[in-house]
Amino acid sequence: MESFALSTSSSFLLSTSSSSSLFIHKGSTLVRRSTPILRSPPSIALHRPNCTAWITSPNKKTSHFRVHASQTTPPPPPQGAKIAPFILSVAIGLAVRFLVPKPVQVTPQAWQLLAIFLSTIAGLVLSPLPVGAWAFLGLTTSIVSGTLTFPAAFSAFTSEVIWLIVISFFFARGFVKTGLGDRIATYFVKWLGKSTLGLSYGLTISEALIAPAMPSTTARAGGVFLPIIKSLSLSAGSLPGHVSKSKLGSYLLMSQFQSAGNSSALFLTAAAQNLLCLKLAEELGVIISSPWVSWFKAASLPALVSLLATPLVLYKLFPPETKDTPDAPAMATKKLESMGPVTKNEFIMVGTMLLAVTLWVCGEALGIPSVVAAMIGLSILLLLGVLDWDDCLSEKSAWDTLAWFAVLVGMAGQLTNSGIVSWMSSCVAKTLQSYSLSWPAAFGVLQAAYFCIHYLFASQTGHVGALYSAFLAMNLAAGVPGILAALALAYNTNLFGALTHYSSGQAAVYYGAGYLDLPDVFKVGFIMALVNAVIWTLVGLFWWKFLGLY
Repeated sequence: MESFALSTSSSFLLSTSSSSSLFIHKGSTLVRRSTPILRSPPSIALHRPNCTAWITSPNKKTSHFRVHASQTTPPPPPQGAKIAPFILSVAIGLAVRFLVPKPVQVTPQAWQLLAIFLSTIAGLVLSPLPVGAWAFLGLTTSIVSGTLTFPAAFSAFTSEVIWLIVISFFFARGFVKTGLGDRIATYFVKWLGKSTLGLSYGLTISEALIAPAMPSTTARAGGVFLPIIKSLSLSAGSLPGHVSKSKLGSYLLMSQFQSAGNSSALFLTAAAQNLLCLKLAEELGVIISSPWVSWFKAASLPALVSLLATPLVLYKLFPPETKDTPDAPAMATKKLESMGPVTKNEFIMVGTMLLAVTLWVCGEALGIPSVVAAMIGLSILLLLGVLDWDDCLSEKSAWDTLAWFAVLVGMAGQLTNSGIVSWMSSCVAKTLQSYSLSWPAAFGVLQAAYFCIHYLFASQTGHVGALYSAFLAMNLAAGVPGILAALALAYNTNLFGALTHYSSGQAAVYYGAGYLDLPDVFKVGFIMALVNAVIWTLVGLFWWKFLGLY
Protein backbone atom coordinates (compact mmCIF):
# COMPACT_ATOMS: atom_id res chain seq x y z
CA MET A 1 0.00 0.00 0.00
CA GLU A 2 1.35 3.43 -0.92
CA SER A 3 1.29 6.37 1.50
CA PHE A 4 1.03 10.04 0.58
CA ALA A 5 2.63 12.99 2.37
CA LEU A 6 1.94 16.69 1.75
CA SER A 7 4.30 19.39 2.92
CA THR A 8 3.69 23.12 3.40
CA SER A 9 5.31 25.04 6.27
CA SER A 10 5.23 21.78 8.21
CA SER A 11 4.72 18.42 6.53
CA PHE A 12 1.78 16.09 7.09
CA LEU A 13 1.94 12.33 6.43
CA LEU A 14 -1.42 10.74 5.72
CA SER A 15 -1.08 6.99 5.97
CA THR A 16 -3.57 4.78 4.20
CA SER A 17 -2.28 1.64 5.83
CA SER A 18 -4.65 -0.66 7.61
CA SER A 19 -4.18 1.17 10.89
CA SER A 20 -5.50 4.35 9.23
CA SER A 21 -3.44 6.51 11.56
CA LEU A 22 -2.60 10.16 11.11
CA PHE A 23 1.14 11.05 11.35
CA ILE A 24 2.16 14.65 11.71
CA HIS A 25 5.75 15.75 11.04
CA LYS A 26 6.73 18.94 12.84
CA GLY A 27 10.46 19.49 12.58
CA SER A 28 12.06 16.21 13.51
CA THR A 29 9.16 15.03 15.62
CA LEU A 30 6.66 12.47 14.40
CA VAL A 31 3.34 12.54 16.18
CA ARG A 32 0.96 9.64 15.76
CA ARG A 33 -2.75 10.11 16.31
CA SER A 34 -5.30 7.33 15.94
CA THR A 35 -7.86 9.46 14.14
CA PRO A 36 -9.47 7.50 11.31
CA ILE A 37 -9.30 9.03 7.89
CA LEU A 38 -11.27 8.39 4.75
CA ARG A 39 -9.78 6.13 2.13
CA SER A 40 -9.73 7.60 -1.35
CA PRO A 41 -8.17 6.86 -4.77
CA PRO A 42 -4.51 7.84 -5.15
CA SER A 43 -5.12 11.42 -6.19
CA ILE A 44 -4.56 14.66 -4.37
CA ALA A 45 -6.28 18.03 -4.76
CA LEU A 46 -4.37 20.97 -3.37
CA HIS A 47 -5.78 24.42 -2.69
CA ARG A 48 -2.79 26.01 -1.00
CA PRO A 49 -0.36 28.00 -3.09
CA ASN A 50 3.15 26.74 -3.67
CA CYS A 51 2.76 23.39 -1.91
CA THR A 52 5.14 20.47 -2.50
CA ALA A 53 3.76 16.93 -2.69
CA TRP A 54 5.82 13.79 -2.12
CA ILE A 55 4.81 10.33 -3.27
CA THR A 56 6.51 7.65 -1.21
CA SER A 57 6.51 4.09 -2.55
CA PRO A 58 7.19 0.90 -0.59
CA ASN A 59 10.85 0.78 -1.83
CA LYS A 60 11.43 4.06 0.11
CA LYS A 61 12.11 6.06 -3.03
CA THR A 62 10.50 9.44 -2.92
CA SER A 63 9.56 11.62 -5.83
CA HIS A 64 8.21 15.13 -5.46
CA PHE A 65 6.67 17.79 -7.61
CA ARG A 66 5.75 21.42 -7.18
CA VAL A 67 2.06 22.31 -7.20
CA HIS A 68 0.87 25.86 -7.79
CA ALA A 69 -2.66 26.73 -6.76
CA SER A 70 -2.85 29.95 -8.69
CA GLN A 71 -5.34 28.38 -11.09
CA THR A 72 -7.85 27.87 -8.24
CA THR A 73 -7.35 31.30 -6.68
CA PRO A 74 -9.92 33.85 -7.89
CA PRO A 75 -8.48 37.09 -9.19
CA PRO A 76 -8.52 39.94 -6.68
CA PRO A 77 -11.37 42.43 -7.06
CA PRO A 78 -10.50 45.64 -8.88
CA GLN A 79 -9.26 48.40 -6.63
CA GLY A 80 -10.45 51.98 -6.55
CA ALA A 81 -13.29 53.59 -8.43
CA LYS A 82 -15.08 51.96 -11.35
CA ILE A 83 -13.85 53.91 -14.32
CA ALA A 84 -17.02 54.31 -16.43
CA PRO A 85 -19.38 55.29 -13.55
CA PHE A 86 -16.70 57.63 -12.18
CA ILE A 87 -16.25 59.46 -15.48
CA LEU A 88 -20.00 59.76 -16.04
CA SER A 89 -20.70 61.00 -12.49
CA VAL A 90 -17.97 63.65 -12.69
CA ALA A 91 -19.00 64.62 -16.23
CA ILE A 92 -22.53 65.43 -15.05
CA GLY A 93 -21.22 67.88 -12.48
CA LEU A 94 -18.74 69.46 -14.90
CA ALA A 95 -21.43 69.83 -17.56
CA VAL A 96 -23.74 71.67 -15.16
CA ARG A 97 -20.90 73.87 -13.92
CA PHE A 98 -19.36 74.87 -17.24
CA LEU A 99 -21.83 74.09 -20.05
CA VAL A 100 -25.26 74.94 -18.65
CA PRO A 101 -25.85 78.71 -18.51
CA LYS A 102 -26.16 80.00 -14.95
CA PRO A 103 -29.49 81.70 -14.21
CA VAL A 104 -29.15 85.33 -13.23
CA GLN A 105 -31.01 84.72 -9.95
CA VAL A 106 -28.36 82.24 -8.77
CA THR A 107 -24.92 83.14 -7.42
CA PRO A 108 -21.79 81.47 -8.88
CA GLN A 109 -21.08 79.77 -5.57
CA ALA A 110 -24.60 78.35 -5.39
CA TRP A 111 -24.40 77.11 -8.99
CA GLN A 112 -21.07 75.41 -8.27
CA LEU A 113 -22.58 73.74 -5.19
CA LEU A 114 -25.47 72.49 -7.32
CA ALA A 115 -22.98 70.95 -9.78
CA ILE A 116 -21.15 69.16 -6.94
CA PHE A 117 -24.45 67.99 -5.46
CA LEU A 118 -25.69 66.60 -8.79
CA SER A 119 -22.38 64.81 -9.32
CA THR A 120 -22.72 63.32 -5.83
CA ILE A 121 -26.28 62.17 -6.56
CA ALA A 122 -25.17 60.65 -9.88
CA GLY A 123 -22.55 58.68 -7.98
CA LEU A 124 -25.21 57.34 -5.60
CA VAL A 125 -27.06 55.92 -8.60
CA LEU A 126 -24.07 54.76 -10.69
CA SER A 127 -21.91 53.60 -7.73
CA PRO A 128 -18.32 54.32 -8.83
CA LEU A 129 -17.45 53.84 -5.13
CA PRO A 130 -19.41 52.74 -2.06
CA VAL A 131 -21.98 55.32 -1.04
CA GLY A 132 -20.11 56.62 1.99
CA ALA A 133 -16.83 56.95 0.12
CA TRP A 134 -18.41 58.81 -2.80
CA ALA A 135 -20.25 61.18 -0.45
CA PHE A 136 -16.95 61.92 1.29
CA LEU A 137 -15.35 62.77 -2.06
CA GLY A 138 -18.19 65.17 -2.77
CA LEU A 139 -17.75 66.76 0.63
CA THR A 140 -14.00 67.11 0.07
CA THR A 141 -14.56 68.68 -3.34
CA SER A 142 -16.93 71.27 -1.88
CA ILE A 143 -14.27 72.33 0.64
CA VAL A 144 -11.23 72.21 -1.68
CA SER A 145 -13.05 74.25 -4.33
CA GLY A 146 -13.96 76.89 -1.78
CA THR A 147 -17.67 76.30 -2.32
CA LEU A 148 -18.26 75.55 1.37
CA THR A 149 -16.27 76.26 4.49
CA PHE A 150 -15.28 73.35 6.71
CA PRO A 151 -17.86 74.19 9.44
CA ALA A 152 -20.61 74.58 6.81
CA ALA A 153 -19.69 71.30 5.09
CA PHE A 154 -19.79 69.38 8.38
CA SER A 155 -22.74 71.22 9.92
CA ALA A 156 -25.17 68.32 9.42
CA PHE A 157 -23.00 65.91 11.42
CA THR A 158 -24.52 67.44 14.57
CA SER A 159 -28.07 66.96 13.33
CA GLU A 160 -30.37 65.37 15.92
CA VAL A 161 -32.27 63.45 13.25
CA ILE A 162 -29.15 61.84 11.83
CA TRP A 163 -28.00 60.67 15.26
CA LEU A 164 -31.50 59.33 15.92
CA ILE A 165 -31.13 57.26 12.74
CA VAL A 166 -27.75 55.96 13.91
CA ILE A 167 -29.09 54.93 17.32
CA SER A 168 -32.05 53.26 15.60
CA PHE A 169 -29.64 50.83 13.95
CA PHE A 170 -28.32 49.88 17.39
CA PHE A 171 -31.87 49.20 18.62
CA ALA A 172 -32.42 46.91 15.63
CA ARG A 173 -29.23 45.04 16.52
CA GLY A 174 -30.55 44.56 20.06
CA PHE A 175 -33.74 42.95 18.72
CA VAL A 176 -31.70 40.50 16.64
CA LYS A 177 -29.07 39.78 19.32
CA THR A 178 -31.58 39.05 22.09
CA GLY A 179 -33.87 37.03 19.80
CA LEU A 180 -36.87 39.11 20.86
CA GLY A 181 -38.02 39.84 17.32
CA ASP A 182 -37.78 36.15 16.43
CA ARG A 183 -39.80 35.19 19.52
CA ILE A 184 -42.61 37.68 18.78
CA ALA A 185 -42.93 36.52 15.17
CA THR A 186 -42.91 32.86 16.22
CA TYR A 187 -45.79 33.49 18.64
CA PHE A 188 -47.89 34.89 15.79
CA VAL A 189 -47.09 31.82 13.69
CA LYS A 190 -48.30 29.69 16.59
CA TRP A 191 -51.54 31.65 16.93
CA LEU A 192 -52.46 32.24 13.28
CA GLY A 193 -50.53 29.68 11.29
CA LYS A 194 -53.05 26.91 10.60
CA SER A 195 -53.55 28.12 7.02
CA THR A 196 -51.17 29.73 4.56
CA LEU A 197 -53.23 32.93 4.53
CA GLY A 198 -53.37 32.99 8.32
CA LEU A 199 -49.61 32.38 8.42
CA SER A 200 -49.06 35.39 6.18
CA TYR A 201 -51.29 37.57 8.34
CA GLY A 202 -49.45 36.44 11.45
CA LEU A 203 -46.08 37.42 9.98
CA THR A 204 -47.44 40.73 8.65
CA ILE A 205 -49.03 41.74 11.96
CA SER A 206 -45.93 40.78 13.93
CA GLU A 207 -43.75 42.98 11.71
CA ALA A 208 -46.12 45.91 12.15
CA LEU A 209 -45.93 45.48 15.92
CA ILE A 210 -42.14 45.38 16.19
CA ALA A 211 -41.55 48.01 13.48
CA PRO A 212 -41.63 51.14 15.70
CA ALA A 213 -38.97 49.69 17.98
CA MET A 214 -36.86 48.04 15.25
CA PRO A 215 -36.26 50.92 12.84
CA SER A 216 -34.69 49.07 9.93
CA THR A 217 -36.79 47.23 7.36
CA THR A 218 -33.68 45.43 6.13
CA ALA A 219 -32.82 44.24 9.64
CA ARG A 220 -36.37 42.99 10.17
CA ALA A 221 -36.26 41.16 6.85
CA GLY A 222 -32.86 39.53 7.21
CA GLY A 223 -32.70 39.10 10.97
CA VAL A 224 -36.23 37.98 11.81
CA PHE A 225 -38.66 37.15 9.02
CA LEU A 226 -36.56 35.54 6.30
CA PRO A 227 -35.20 32.82 8.67
CA ILE A 228 -38.73 32.04 9.89
CA ILE A 229 -40.21 31.90 6.38
CA LYS A 230 -37.38 29.72 5.10
CA SER A 231 -37.80 27.30 7.99
CA LEU A 232 -41.55 27.02 7.40
CA SER A 233 -41.09 26.62 3.64
CA LEU A 234 -38.43 23.93 3.90
CA SER A 235 -40.54 21.96 6.35
CA ALA A 236 -43.39 22.04 3.80
CA GLY A 237 -41.09 20.77 1.05
CA SER A 238 -40.89 24.18 -0.64
CA LEU A 239 -37.26 24.54 -1.75
CA PRO A 240 -35.52 27.69 -3.05
CA GLY A 241 -34.55 27.61 -6.72
CA HIS A 242 -36.75 24.56 -7.26
CA VAL A 243 -40.15 24.04 -8.85
CA SER A 244 -41.51 23.34 -5.36
CA LYS A 245 -40.84 26.93 -4.26
CA SER A 246 -44.36 27.90 -5.32
CA LYS A 247 -45.86 25.50 -2.76
CA LEU A 248 -45.39 27.94 0.10
CA GLY A 249 -42.15 29.93 0.12
CA SER A 250 -42.81 32.17 -2.88
CA TYR A 251 -46.14 33.41 -1.56
CA LEU A 252 -44.97 33.99 2.01
CA LEU A 253 -41.89 35.90 0.88
CA MET A 254 -43.79 37.99 -1.66
CA SER A 255 -46.49 38.83 0.87
CA GLN A 256 -43.97 39.83 3.52
CA PHE A 257 -41.97 41.84 0.99
CA GLN A 258 -45.01 43.78 -0.23
CA SER A 259 -46.36 44.34 3.29
CA ALA A 260 -43.11 45.70 4.70
CA GLY A 261 -43.54 49.12 3.08
CA ASN A 262 -46.84 49.70 4.85
CA SER A 263 -45.34 48.61 8.18
CA SER A 264 -42.53 51.12 7.67
CA ALA A 265 -45.00 53.86 6.68
CA LEU A 266 -47.13 53.30 9.78
CA PHE A 267 -44.61 54.62 12.32
CA LEU A 268 -42.09 57.46 12.19
CA THR A 269 -39.41 55.29 13.80
CA ALA A 270 -40.06 52.22 11.66
CA ALA A 271 -37.51 53.21 8.99
CA ALA A 272 -34.47 55.48 8.85
CA GLN A 273 -35.68 57.37 5.78
CA ASN A 274 -38.78 58.58 7.64
CA LEU A 275 -36.68 60.63 10.01
CA LEU A 276 -34.62 62.03 7.16
CA CYS A 277 -37.79 63.16 5.34
CA LEU A 278 -38.96 65.20 8.33
CA LYS A 279 -35.53 66.76 8.72
CA LEU A 280 -35.49 67.87 5.08
CA ALA A 281 -39.07 69.15 5.38
CA GLU A 282 -38.07 71.19 8.40
CA GLU A 283 -35.30 72.86 6.39
CA LEU A 284 -37.94 74.00 3.89
CA GLY A 285 -40.04 75.50 6.67
CA VAL A 286 -42.53 72.63 7.09
CA ILE A 287 -42.59 71.99 10.85
CA ILE A 288 -44.67 69.06 12.11
CA SER A 289 -45.55 69.36 15.79
CA SER A 290 -45.51 66.16 17.89
CA PRO A 291 -43.96 64.34 14.93
CA TRP A 292 -44.32 60.76 16.21
CA VAL A 293 -48.02 61.16 17.01
CA SER A 294 -48.80 63.28 13.93
CA TRP A 295 -47.08 60.77 11.65
CA PHE A 296 -48.95 57.81 13.15
CA LYS A 297 -52.35 59.52 13.10
CA ALA A 298 -52.03 60.44 9.44
CA ALA A 299 -50.70 57.02 8.37
CA SER A 300 -52.84 54.79 10.59
CA LEU A 301 -55.99 54.27 8.54
CA PRO A 302 -54.54 53.92 4.99
CA ALA A 303 -51.58 51.86 6.23
CA LEU A 304 -53.75 49.47 8.22
CA VAL A 305 -56.16 49.00 5.30
CA SER A 306 -53.22 48.24 3.00
CA LEU A 307 -51.69 45.85 5.53
CA LEU A 308 -54.94 43.91 5.77
CA ALA A 309 -55.50 43.90 2.02
CA THR A 310 -52.01 42.89 0.85
CA PRO A 311 -51.90 39.21 1.95
CA LEU A 312 -55.43 38.64 0.60
CA VAL A 313 -54.77 40.35 -2.74
CA LEU A 314 -51.59 38.35 -3.22
CA TYR A 315 -53.39 35.16 -2.18
CA LYS A 316 -55.54 35.67 -5.30
CA LEU A 317 -52.88 37.23 -7.53
CA PHE A 318 -49.90 35.05 -6.58
CA PRO A 319 -51.49 31.99 -4.94
CA PRO A 320 -49.55 29.32 -3.07
CA GLU A 321 -50.02 25.68 -3.97
CA THR A 322 -50.32 24.74 -0.31
CA LYS A 323 -53.42 26.31 1.22
CA ASP A 324 -53.31 24.73 4.67
CA THR A 325 -50.35 24.54 7.05
CA PRO A 326 -51.58 22.46 9.99
CA ASP A 327 -48.03 21.68 11.13
CA ALA A 328 -46.92 25.32 11.41
CA PRO A 329 -48.35 25.98 14.90
CA ALA A 330 -46.73 22.79 16.19
CA MET A 331 -43.42 23.79 14.66
CA ALA A 332 -43.71 27.22 16.24
CA THR A 333 -44.52 25.65 19.61
CA LYS A 334 -41.49 23.40 19.36
CA LYS A 335 -39.29 26.34 18.40
CA LEU A 336 -40.55 28.38 21.35
CA GLU A 337 -39.79 25.43 23.65
CA SER A 338 -36.28 25.21 22.26
CA MET A 339 -35.84 28.97 22.78
CA GLY A 340 -36.73 28.50 26.44
CA PRO A 341 -38.36 31.07 28.69
CA VAL A 342 -38.03 34.76 27.99
CA THR A 343 -34.53 35.80 28.96
CA LYS A 344 -33.49 38.70 31.15
CA ASN A 345 -32.07 40.54 28.15
CA GLU A 346 -35.36 40.17 26.26
CA PHE A 347 -37.25 41.67 29.22
CA ILE A 348 -34.77 44.53 29.33
CA MET A 349 -35.18 45.05 25.57
CA VAL A 350 -38.99 45.14 25.91
CA GLY A 351 -38.84 47.59 28.82
CA THR A 352 -36.32 49.83 27.11
CA MET A 353 -38.26 50.02 23.87
CA LEU A 354 -41.54 50.71 25.73
CA LEU A 355 -39.76 53.56 27.50
CA ALA A 356 -38.33 54.90 24.24
CA VAL A 357 -41.66 54.74 22.40
CA THR A 358 -43.41 56.42 25.36
CA LEU A 359 -40.88 59.23 25.31
CA TRP A 360 -41.22 59.54 21.53
CA VAL A 361 -44.99 59.89 21.93
CA CYS A 362 -44.96 62.20 24.96
CA GLY A 363 -41.56 63.79 24.47
CA GLU A 364 -42.81 67.18 23.37
CA ALA A 365 -45.00 67.55 26.45
CA LEU A 366 -42.12 66.43 28.68
CA GLY A 367 -39.54 68.56 26.91
CA ILE A 368 -37.48 65.51 25.83
CA PRO A 369 -36.38 65.52 22.17
CA SER A 370 -36.66 62.26 20.23
CA VAL A 371 -32.90 61.83 19.94
CA VAL A 372 -32.48 62.23 23.71
CA ALA A 373 -35.12 59.54 24.28
CA ALA A 374 -33.14 57.25 21.96
CA MET A 375 -29.90 58.09 23.77
CA ILE A 376 -31.50 57.18 27.10
CA GLY A 377 -32.66 53.85 25.68
CA LEU A 378 -29.25 53.01 24.23
CA SER A 379 -27.54 53.97 27.50
CA ILE A 380 -29.79 51.53 29.38
CA LEU A 381 -28.96 48.72 26.94
CA LEU A 382 -25.23 49.41 27.31
CA LEU A 383 -25.32 49.73 31.12
CA LEU A 384 -27.23 46.44 31.54
CA GLY A 385 -25.12 44.55 29.01
CA VAL A 386 -27.79 43.82 26.43
CA LEU A 387 -25.49 45.53 23.94
CA ASP A 388 -21.79 46.15 24.32
CA TRP A 389 -19.72 48.81 22.62
CA ASP A 390 -18.31 46.27 20.16
CA ASP A 391 -21.88 45.69 18.96
CA CYS A 392 -22.17 49.38 18.21
CA LEU A 393 -18.75 49.58 16.56
CA SER A 394 -19.48 46.58 14.34
CA GLU A 395 -22.77 48.05 13.10
CA LYS A 396 -21.17 49.29 9.89
CA SER A 397 -24.45 50.37 8.30
CA ALA A 398 -25.03 52.85 11.14
CA TRP A 399 -21.68 54.59 10.72
CA ASP A 400 -21.91 54.48 6.94
CA THR A 401 -25.35 56.07 7.15
CA LEU A 402 -24.00 58.76 9.46
CA ALA A 403 -21.33 59.65 6.91
CA TRP A 404 -23.33 59.88 3.72
CA PHE A 405 -26.64 61.05 5.20
CA ALA A 406 -24.87 63.94 6.87
CA VAL A 407 -23.16 64.89 3.62
CA LEU A 408 -26.42 64.87 1.64
CA VAL A 409 -28.40 66.67 4.34
CA GLY A 410 -25.65 69.26 4.69
CA MET A 411 -25.48 69.92 0.95
CA ALA A 412 -29.27 70.04 0.66
CA GLY A 413 -29.43 72.55 3.50
CA GLN A 414 -26.78 74.75 1.91
CA LEU A 415 -28.63 74.58 -1.44
CA THR A 416 -31.74 75.81 0.33
CA ASN A 417 -29.84 78.61 2.05
CA SER A 418 -28.22 79.69 -1.21
CA GLY A 419 -31.56 80.04 -3.00
CA ILE A 420 -31.23 77.14 -5.45
CA VAL A 421 -34.30 75.30 -4.18
CA SER A 422 -36.49 78.41 -4.22
CA TRP A 423 -35.36 79.17 -7.80
CA MET A 424 -36.17 75.60 -8.92
CA SER A 425 -39.55 75.61 -7.21
CA SER A 426 -40.51 78.93 -8.80
CA CYS A 427 -39.64 77.53 -12.24
CA VAL A 428 -41.82 74.47 -11.62
CA ALA A 429 -44.63 76.63 -10.28
CA LYS A 430 -44.65 78.72 -13.45
CA THR A 431 -44.75 75.55 -15.56
CA LEU A 432 -47.66 74.13 -13.59
CA GLN A 433 -49.51 77.44 -13.76
CA SER A 434 -49.10 77.46 -17.53
CA TYR A 435 -51.13 74.22 -17.61
CA SER A 436 -53.72 75.73 -15.25
CA LEU A 437 -53.39 72.83 -12.80
CA SER A 438 -55.12 73.13 -9.46
CA TRP A 439 -53.13 72.18 -6.42
CA PRO A 440 -54.85 68.75 -6.07
CA ALA A 441 -53.96 67.94 -9.69
CA ALA A 442 -50.38 69.15 -9.23
CA PHE A 443 -50.21 67.13 -6.00
CA GLY A 444 -51.21 63.94 -7.84
CA VAL A 445 -48.80 64.52 -10.73
CA LEU A 446 -45.83 65.24 -8.46
CA GLN A 447 -46.55 62.30 -6.15
CA ALA A 448 -46.80 59.92 -9.12
CA ALA A 449 -43.58 61.28 -10.64
CA TYR A 450 -41.71 60.97 -7.33
CA PHE A 451 -42.89 57.36 -7.02
CA CYS A 452 -42.12 56.23 -10.58
CA ILE A 453 -38.63 57.78 -10.60
CA HIS A 454 -37.66 55.16 -8.02
CA TYR A 455 -37.16 52.66 -10.83
CA LEU A 456 -33.85 54.50 -11.32
CA PHE A 457 -32.77 54.17 -7.68
CA ALA A 458 -31.37 51.27 -5.69
CA SER A 459 -31.87 52.91 -2.30
CA GLN A 460 -34.82 54.52 -0.56
CA THR A 461 -32.58 56.79 1.48
CA GLY A 462 -30.61 57.72 -1.62
CA HIS A 463 -33.86 58.70 -3.32
CA VAL A 464 -34.82 60.85 -0.35
CA GLY A 465 -31.46 62.59 -0.28
CA ALA A 466 -31.57 63.25 -4.01
CA LEU A 467 -35.16 64.28 -4.65
CA TYR A 468 -37.27 64.76 -1.51
CA SER A 469 -36.39 68.44 -1.00
CA ALA A 470 -36.88 69.28 -4.67
CA PHE A 471 -40.27 67.58 -4.90
CA LEU A 472 -41.46 69.07 -1.62
CA ALA A 473 -40.45 72.50 -2.88
CA MET A 474 -42.41 71.89 -6.11
CA ASN A 475 -45.48 70.88 -4.09
CA LEU A 476 -45.24 74.00 -1.97
CA ALA A 477 -44.82 76.19 -5.05
CA ALA A 478 -47.94 74.60 -6.56
CA GLY A 479 -49.96 75.52 -3.48
CA VAL A 480 -50.14 72.08 -1.86
CA PRO A 481 -50.52 72.34 1.95
CA GLY A 482 -47.08 71.84 3.46
CA ILE A 483 -47.77 69.09 6.02
CA LEU A 484 -49.86 67.12 3.52
CA ALA A 485 -47.11 67.30 0.89
CA ALA A 486 -44.31 66.42 3.32
CA LEU A 487 -46.10 63.40 4.80
CA ALA A 488 -47.39 62.07 1.46
CA LEU A 489 -43.90 62.13 -0.06
CA ALA A 490 -42.53 60.41 3.05
CA TYR A 491 -45.18 57.69 2.93
CA ASN A 492 -44.45 57.16 -0.77
CA THR A 493 -40.80 56.69 0.11
CA ASN A 494 -41.74 53.54 2.04
CA LEU A 495 -44.26 52.22 -0.48
CA PHE A 496 -41.88 52.18 -3.45
CA GLY A 497 -39.44 49.92 -1.58
CA ALA A 498 -41.15 46.86 -3.11
CA LEU A 499 -41.18 47.96 -6.75
CA THR A 500 -38.19 45.90 -7.89
CA HIS A 501 -35.55 43.49 -6.62
CA TYR A 502 -33.12 46.39 -6.17
CA SER A 503 -35.45 49.10 -4.87
CA SER A 504 -34.51 48.71 -1.19
CA GLY A 505 -32.38 46.76 1.24
CA GLN A 506 -35.20 44.37 2.10
CA ALA A 507 -35.83 43.79 -1.61
CA ALA A 508 -32.32 42.42 -2.00
CA VAL A 509 -32.77 40.24 1.11
CA TYR A 510 -36.03 38.65 -0.02
CA TYR A 511 -35.10 38.26 -3.68
CA GLY A 512 -31.76 36.71 -2.74
CA ALA A 513 -33.51 33.92 -0.83
CA GLY A 514 -34.18 32.11 -4.12
CA TYR A 515 -37.96 31.84 -3.87
CA LEU A 516 -38.91 34.71 -6.21
CA ASP A 517 -38.49 34.91 -9.98
CA LEU A 518 -37.45 38.27 -11.40
CA PRO A 519 -40.45 38.69 -13.77
CA ASP A 520 -42.79 38.02 -10.83
CA VAL A 521 -41.05 40.64 -8.70
CA PHE A 522 -41.52 43.32 -11.37
CA LYS A 523 -45.09 42.29 -12.24
CA VAL A 524 -46.34 41.98 -8.67
CA GLY A 525 -44.40 45.08 -7.64
CA PHE A 526 -46.17 47.15 -10.30
CA ILE A 527 -49.64 45.75 -9.54
CA MET A 528 -49.26 46.22 -5.79
CA ALA A 529 -48.01 49.76 -6.40
CA LEU A 530 -51.32 50.45 -8.14
CA VAL A 531 -53.26 48.76 -5.31
CA ASN A 532 -51.44 50.86 -2.70
CA ALA A 533 -51.96 54.00 -4.77
CA VAL A 534 -55.72 53.40 -4.88
CA ILE A 535 -55.95 52.65 -1.15
CA TRP A 536 -53.74 55.54 -0.04
CA THR A 537 -55.50 57.96 -2.42
CA LEU A 538 -59.09 57.05 -1.55
CA VAL A 539 -58.70 56.19 2.12
CA GLY A 540 -55.82 58.58 2.72
CA LEU A 541 -57.39 61.69 1.25
CA PHE A 542 -60.65 61.06 3.15
CA TRP A 543 -58.73 60.50 6.39
CA TRP A 544 -56.42 63.49 5.93
CA LYS A 545 -59.42 65.71 5.25
CA PHE A 546 -60.97 64.45 8.47
CA LEU A 547 -57.72 65.25 10.33
CA GLY A 548 -57.63 68.74 8.84
CA LEU A 549 -54.41 68.40 6.84
CA TYR A 550 -56.07 70.26 3.96
